[in-house]
Amino acid sequence: MFDWSKIATVLLDMDGTLLDLHFDNYFWLEHLPKRYSECANISLEDAKHDLVKHYKNVEGTIDWYCLDYWAEQLSLPIVALKKEVQEKISLRPDTLPFLDALRKAGKQVVLVTNAHPDSLSLKVERTALDQHIDRLISTHQYGVTKESQLLWKKLQEDVKFDNNTTLFVDDSIAILDSAKRYGIKHLLAVANPDSQRSHHSSEQLKGYSYITDYRDLIHDIT
Repeated sequence: MFDWSKIATVLLDMDGTLLDLHFDNYFWLEHLPKRYSECANISLEDAKHDLVKHYKNVEGTIDWYCLDYWAEQLSLPIVALKKEVQEKISLRPDTLPFLDALRKAGKQVVLVTNAHPDSLSLKVERTALDQHIDRLISTHQYGVTKESQLLWKKLQEDVKFDNNTTLFVDDSIAILDSAKRYGIKHLLAVANPDSQRSHHSSEQLKGYSYITDYRDLIHDIT
């Protein structure tokens, strides 16, 4: 799939890429609507409808990923609500073997997530992901998301990666498209971000190289 001798830096998304996306899908589509319906005294069906409409209005922006924004908009303690279901936070079973192989091969391994710093902290606390990665970055520190070309410019100035020797891995095709536009040469999609849902179709993957199990790559890396 890749000539690993020509890859020096690996940029990795978190949710759906290193962690099972089931937690996030469950929280935003099931748990938060339930708590919102209780707080707003509306039906669960209406709560889901209202929230999904709101999600779509800010999708891809820093607000969509900002826990402070949702706490203010919904008058709910979002971090506390996440902790109510934190037992659902889990690593993909193939994540640690992959990360350890990358570091053993001497690659610079950087996590780049749109997740809010509070969400990142909670997930690191639950998974000890920080012990297997050189650097953890929330795009909130730059004020823009991976959907924006400005993010890649700011990230490159910070991390000093070379587009031609960098691999970027994400489960979002829109974000992979953004990285491609910026000129990152090596791109990899995750076809099975949520263990409780079906894999992305070939049409959804839009021709990107993809994996369903990182362990299939380890022999080539080492």
